[in-house]
Amino acid sequence: MPKRSRRRPISAAAMLAAALALAGTLPASAVQTRAAPGPVQRGLDRLVHEDGYPAAMAAATGRDGRTRNAVAGVADLRTGAKAPVDGRVRGGSVTKSFTATVVLQLVGEGRISLDAPVETYLPGLLRGDGIDGRRITVRQLLQHTSGLPDYTRYMDDLVSNRHRYYDARSLLDLALRHKAAFPPGTDWRYCNTDYVVAGLLIERVTGRPVGEEITRRVIDRVGLRRTYLPAVGEQGIRGAHPHGYVASKPGAPLLDITEMDPSAAWAAGALITTPSDLNRFFGALLGGRLLKPAQLAQMRTTVAIPADAGYPRGTRFGLGLISQPLSCGGLAWGHDGDFLGYAVYSAAAGDGRAASIAVSADPGPAEHGRRHGWQLLDTALCR
Repeated sequence: MPKRSRRRPISAAAMLAAALALAGTLPASAVQTRAAPGPVQRGLDRLVHEDGYPAAMAAATGRDGRTRNAVAGVADLRTGAKAPVDGRVRGGSVTKSFTATVVLQLVGEGRISLDAPVETYLPGLLRGDGIDGRRITVRQLLQHTSGLPDYTRYMDDLVSNRHRYYDARSLLDLALRHKAAFPPGTDWRYCNTDYVVAGLLIERVTGRPVGEEITRRVIDRVGLRRTYLPAVGEQGIRGAHPHGYVASKPGAPLLDITEMDPSAAWAAGALITTPSDLNRFFGALLGGRLLKPAQLAQMRTTVAIPADAGYPRGTRFGLGLISQPLSCGGLAWGHDGDFLGYAVYSAAAGDGRAASIAVSADPGPAEHGRRHGWQLLDTALCR
């Protein structure tokens, strides 16, 4: 994440592609306290004062279940108001972990088979140049090995069209006009289209909107009080939150993009959440409160990803879940994500420890954003 004055120009579609690109059980009564100055606070201060993010927030949950928060920067560049502790942000691709959890719950209920073709549930939906829903499995959708084209690569300028509503089928249709990236199961490529199809799959099998199913099956079940999927047409962010910003070119003033329609991300990235809620979610997930053991094991069965995918060395991809080696030993399980104006990095260690980092501007080149985010996450989990 270079300083703002040296950021490369990024198209809105590229930012969305990178965004949707990017995990201890916390009891409801857990005390939340401000963190004393330490390595996490210093890391947030560097993100603000050296890397140029308007605001940076962190939540670190220890083995004792206590969550400590840290914050740096301002919520609003115009007024200079302080950034809120544990404020809401657009969660971007951490949404994928929620969507994958619902699909795997349906697997556990015997309503979906991971190795069944998508055609079984959505007949005739996936057809195109090298694209055939009879050859793409549900597992391949969740693990980004389907070979489907990523619709975010072909979108019009999303900043200029940020108030436009996109329905899920229009996003899929945009992808299907292009050739498959590779035959299903032969390679790995991060693809937001996979999770649009996963959202449509949830709706077909349950007969209910995907947002309703995520809310009922995940958000409400583990008590995520400040996490929600925006309603159709809802462009703001409820409650305390830092404003989100993007820069159109190096040295350009940051544009406040807080108000926007998140439908372009849908089941792949529209979630709004807070760092502490993400700690609670990934802690509950790894703690077995959301999935049966067989499905959690499937979720944690990973494949290697290409070295040039922009993730730190050793990163592997499961079913809507990323594993990353920790400097203190063991693995962190979670997801990263950014959506116009925000970026988040969240993971849990499976022993009660969890941490989440959020910033309030686009992270610039995805490889820099991911590396710095995961580094500070490692610090929060290990120190």
